[in-house]
Amino acid sequence: MEQNANSADLTVRARRLNLDLDHLRLAVAAADFGSFRQAAESFSMAQSSFSRSILLLEHALGITIFERSTAGVRATPAGRHFLRTARSILEQMDMLVAKPKATDHGEGDRLTIGFCTSLTTGHLRATLLEHRLRFPKVALGTVERSRTRLVTALRNGAIDLYIVAGDVVDVASRSAPLWSEGVFVALPPDHPLAFREVISCDDLEDQSILISQYDPGRELEALLNAKLTTSREAPRIEHRDVSRGEIKNLVSMGLGISLVLESDVDANSPDLVYRELRDCLESRICFSAVWREDNKNPALAKFLQLLAERYPLSSVA
Repeated sequence: MEQNANSADLTVRARRLNLDLDHLRLAVAAADFGSFRQAAESFSMAQSSFSRSILLLEHALGITIFERSTAGVRATPAGRHFLRTARSILEQMDMLVAKPKATDHGEGDRLTIGFCTSLTTGHLRATLLEHRLRFPKVALGTVERSRTRLVTALRNGAIDLYIVAGDVVDVASRSAPLWSEGVFVALPPDHPLAFREVISCDDLEDQSILISQYDPGRELEALLNAKLTTSREAPRIEHRDVSRGEIKNLVSMGLGISLVLESDVDANSPDLVYRELRDCLESRICFSAVWREDNKNPALAKFLQLLAERYPLSSVA
């Protein structure tokens, strides 16, 4: 009886739920992390409150967005369709607010940077932290999007600069190489390759490798293809229309292994181990900065100078 009362109460609340951007952000975060707990921590929420918000959202929509298990959460077919739409809505809204109207202090008081890599560790995180220390009065906006959307955002003036992995083909803009990152293999702890200190490309023969269709998935796949085109037992590359976080969740469930960049290694994850990939033709991925030459934002000029000082071999300045 109590269960029926709770179910009825939940249905009433769901019907009253006014769907807003916060609900979309919670759902997208859950998909990215592959875990309600980790997603809740990123919003400084209690896991119980986060889980209930997702449940209310599912009742309001009339679909099950996530399959729950002890290993985490993964999107259902209906959930994947919803999440694609949710991401598109959030991207469009972010584009609208990424470049607010000039304040009384002038347009140069704000800098918006696009990226498609991790901010957990690595060069980008260190660069943004140094920028904050050196230019505390500059409002720094960040936009994580796919490469295609970053190119569009730059052309539309929604962002001042973006940083991406791999080759830059945007001939309408200026670009400069910055840093490179090593490539690691993400594996379940009980995988046979997890007991090796390093892994070579040849070790990946006859493995199922999960690759996200989002950046930097294509660069990682190109690295594999360049080395293993003549391999007798080439790995089975499986493309998944999910985020990097969801790929890690699938790996932890034993559905395959994956490749990640150095900045995306989560050393504290109990469900995965990471081993450096070596002996490939080029087992590092280069990152570049891209910006428009006609952008006269003073904050952009300051950031480019910072990049030139941190990475003197680049042609940023």
